[in-house]
Amino acid sequence: MSYDYLHISLLLAAALLCFISLTFILHLVSVRWSLRHVPGPKCSSLIWGEEWLLYHSLPGSHYVKWHSQFGKVLRFTGAFGHQILSITDPRAITFIVGEGIYSFPKPTGVREWFKVTLGEGILWVEGKEAHERHRRPLAPALSTQSVRNLTPIFYETSAKLASQWAKLVDESTSDKTEIEATNWAGRFALDTVGRAAFSYDFDCLSGEKHALADALDGLTNNENKLSSFYMRALFWIFPSILSIGKKGEMIRLTKQELGDIAVRMWRDAKIAGDTNEKNVMAMMLKADASGATTSDEAHLVAEMRTVISAGYETVSSTVSWVLYELATNISIQEGVRKEVSTGGDPSFDELNNKYPLLDAVIHETLRLHPPILENHHQAAETISVPLSEPIQGTSDMYLVIPKGTILEIPVNVVQTDPAVWGSDAEIFKPERWIERKEKGIRQQREIFAFSEGPRSCIGRAFALTEVKALIITLLRQFSFTSPYEIEPFQSFVIRPRIKGQGPSSLPLLVSRV
Repeated sequence: MSYDYLHISLLLAAALLCFISLTFILHLVSVRWSLRHVPGPKCSSLIWGEEWLLYHSLPGSHYVKWHSQFGKVLRFTGAFGHQILSITDPRAITFIVGEGIYSFPKPTGVREWFKVTLGEGILWVEGKEAHERHRRPLAPALSTQSVRNLTPIFYETSAKLASQWAKLVDESTSDKTEIEATNWAGRFALDTVGRAAFSYDFDCLSGEKHALADALDGLTNNENKLSSFYMRALFWIFPSILSIGKKGEMIRLTKQELGDIAVRMWRDAKIAGDTNEKNVMAMMLKADASGATTSDEAHLVAEMRTVISAGYETVSSTVSWVLYELATNISIQEGVRKEVSTGGDPSFDELNNKYPLLDAVIHETLRLHPPILENHHQAAETISVPLSEPIQGTSDMYLVIPKGTILEIPVNVVQTDPAVWGSDAEIFKPERWIERKEKGIRQQREIFAFSEGPRSCIGRAFALTEVKALIITLLRQFSFTSPYEIEPFQSFVIRPRIKGQGPSSLPLLVSRV
């Protein structure tokens, strides 16, 4: 009896597997046929498609090459033959992230990544109503007025980092001290988002080992391993891979560490009951007290995890790249230092209006080093997308995208378009922003690093202001150079590292001014 039951169970499992495999194959064939007129590179691997090539090349380099060859709309092959569209057509981008945004949710694999690492927060949620519900308590806390009020906190955490650098310089027997900048950039980002968003001090800038900082760093700062490649290549079609192996353990560890801290912050805040602040925690407390949200503690904690992670990853990457560009362009570093060498901490309005070269450096860094390389979406239904010019080799002014197709917008290609930025688009040249402003030149899409439309980054003002506050604080006290050859590599964000090495690294030779 038990043998018959086992036999039937195995037959049913085999039949289900065959059905799933057949459905997958039919979908691949259908999508490939529908997109047969879209040009693209020849598949380099039957198993991995272009994933191996993309993973082992400089981030974004093949997108530049492909779009130069095949135009603003192309397709390439992912693992096991699934088709991916890469789109830089401006009209198509406006449609995908604008009026059609809710027809282009995040891919299933990306949503699963956010779910297993952070929970069901604003980065995971899809659908207009659900997204607006999640955004409602966060947006006021990250508005221009709120960031204006938070600016003194940015200077406080900047001063803590500067104090640690000063200690390292003073303890050195040389007039120049090598300081690992990426480590400090991450700790600065964590302390700032903790203080400014939640009135909570993570105390990462003490310089001691820190469980949260180590967990977040360990999750995405080890991308030189085969396990990371397999996960990155396969999670698009097999999201469950995110829960297995050592990488799965690291994901669970990070989620737990973030969750433990978030629960503690939330419960302490509820006891304190301080809703007079204008930060994220105060807005969440108000929404909870008024009954404006039906979220339970788990969902609130997921939102807090999301804010912490977003504030850590993108800001630490941007700070590192700004420091790198200043360290390798000494005349620009001296120019910014001269510009900001005024008394006192500039106000929010002064940060945004008084220092054109500083502003240009930040924007030029974001243009050449966007923290997130690809803006990913998936067609929720078969949908026609308008184009600004025909697909190469056709007269089609629209693109029909089959349901379930993954598409990506390569941010680096959009932001280095020679038609917008000229023949020197790949060169770090902050003065181009000043010149363009003086001439009244402004494109509709100059920076896409924060995306745009209903799902654009609501923390843009927060991030830009804290980065400016830190750079001003550091330049007033230190000068720095980069003694090593640095290259970008892709983890969750684009990080710098010493060429040929594994984890993120940006050693700077620092001295007092």
